[in-house]
Amino acid sequence: MTTLENLKYTSGRYTLFITVIITVLLLLSCNEESTDSGKEEWIAVFNGTNYDDWTPKFAGYELGVNHKDRFVYEDSLLSVRYTKTDTFNGNFGHLYYKEKFSHYKLRAKYRFVGEQMTNGPGWAFRNNGLMLHCQEPATLGLDQDFPISLEFQLLGGDGTNERTTANLCTPGTNVVLGDSLFTTHCVNSTFKTYHGDQWVTAEVLVLGDSLIQHSMDGEVVLEFKSPTIGGGNISGYKESAYQEGKPLKEGYISIQAETQPIDFKTIEVLNLCGCMDETAKNYKSYYVKAANETCIYD
Repeated sequence: MTTLENLKYTSGRYTLFITVIITVLLLLSCNEESTDSGKEEWIAVFNGTNYDDWTPKFAGYELGVNHKDRFVYEDSLLSVRYTKTDTFNGNFGHLYYKEKFSHYKLRAKYRFVGEQMTNGPGWAFRNNGLMLHCQEPATLGLDQDFPISLEFQLLGGDGTNERTTANLCTPGTNVVLGDSLFTTHCVNSTFKTYHGDQWVTAEVLVLGDSLIQHSMDGEVVLEFKSPTIGGGNISGYKESAYQEGKPLKEGYISIQAETQPIDFKTIEVLNLCGCMDETAKNYKSYYVKAANETCIYD
């Protein structure tokens, strides 16, 4: 082989080698982008430091008043607490996160602790809730007991009797359960009872007004759709907020203070609404509702 032929041969092999390397790098890059777009980015709405992003509202008190400091941050937990001298007089409370959501997953780790407040109603024993699609906190009546919302009901057992959790209650709302309009206030899930002070993880999938699924231990235990305002089961509300028949497609998230102490270790949201343009830097393959005005490009 001549020197010129040898140079051509070596050059050809080098070019092929570079081409292979570039191809591999491109494939790795595409695979990395694909992996990143599918990586779930859960938002810690309770940040483990304080609850500055939340606003309390108790029946009979102005928005922002944390009546008797019942919502507390202590030992890295967001909790509801009552003093021994507390006696229930109808002032249920709720704590609202600052942002509203429409399509999302919500996950919370909680445990019931301690004794119920004196004179608390029997049904409120070891009872709390993840309130979904809540009305705007600023629209609550001064004496309103519960927000217009959908309640993912969290219940604990008494150590003996069966009492399902992940139930649905409908303050100021109606839903379609199966193929029928459901106007009764509460319906039980198919899940088991949790006795004692153990930590429990609850999760819910919310897709606007098309589907809501309650899950425990990765199992769907209740689902419904088409929530609308109506049905009663709340008091003290402003007439302007109670627009009967209006579909509930989005809203705020809140937790309750219903006379039973409770701890939340984590509360997280996976937003399913976002940039659905695959060429954008913040595209996510798991989004189900487009908000392409949020897209970020190079």
